Amino acid sequence: MATSAKTAISNLVLLFSAVLTTQFNLGSSVASPGSIFILAGQSNMAGRGGVNDGKWDGNVPPECAPNLSILRLNAHLVWEEAYEPLHADIDVGKTCGVGPGMAFANEVLRAKGGVLGLVPCAVGGTTIGQWARGSQLYTQMVRRASESVKAGGTIRAVLWYQGESDTVNSADAEAYKANFERLVTDIRSDLQNPNLPVIQVALASGEGQFIDIVRKAQLETTLPNVKCVDAKGLPLKPDNLHLTTMSEVHLGIKLANAFLASFGYQF
Repeated sequence: MATSAKTAISNLVLLFSAVLTTQFNLGSSVASPGSIFILAGQSNMAGRGGVNDGKWDGNVPPECAPNLSILRLNAHLVWEEAYEPLHADIDVGKTCGVGPGMAFANEVLRAKGGVLGLVPCAVGGTTIGQWARGSQLYTQMVRRASESVKAGGTIRAVLWYQGESDTVNSADAEAYKANFERLVTDIRSDLQNPNLPVIQVALASGEGQFIDIVRKAQLETTLPNVKCVDAKGLPLKPDNLHLTTMSEVHLGIKLANAFLASFGYQF
């Protein structure tokens, strides 16, 4: 084979390798975020905005638009540009749509700048008991949170929206406050951050009749560095359980305002 032909083949191999690297390892070219937020809970955190009959309508409000300065840790623990639905490869049991995460991140970015990282962990239909230390959900959340800071960055807060599944029976509802406070204590211990801010959402809806008991527990939590944003009154979808797309947007902005007001000094 002529030298020129060998050179051409070698160049083609190098080019093909470069294409493969670009196509399948995009995460390596994405900058690591400086400020990281954990998104956990159940379906209204994962996002069901715009989901009807098991299909997402694809509508992305401007407040949820992608931005090169907003990243997400995907299911393979690789940072990539964040986009809706944030939880599509995490909450795989149901169809995901718009949640509060992107609206939250865009609002924080507008106020503070930098590169933000979102770590989606929410899974629909879960009780707080299923998030207890040692459970699969808890272990995955802590693992993802730990991985998120390996290349640098700081976890600024955990955003927690959960409790709808704990409204079905009175025992779960009555135990909610103690279970939540134990969860916060365990997360802070395992992430070695005793003052880690947590912003929880007080329920807008529930699967059962004990919504007020869970809401009372959420609104009356007195742990330090735990804030509560109330979702009551935000419009719901026809199922009377999940937030609409624009309700998720408004909730995301409320979460951002709560974070900035209480913990924005961290930046």
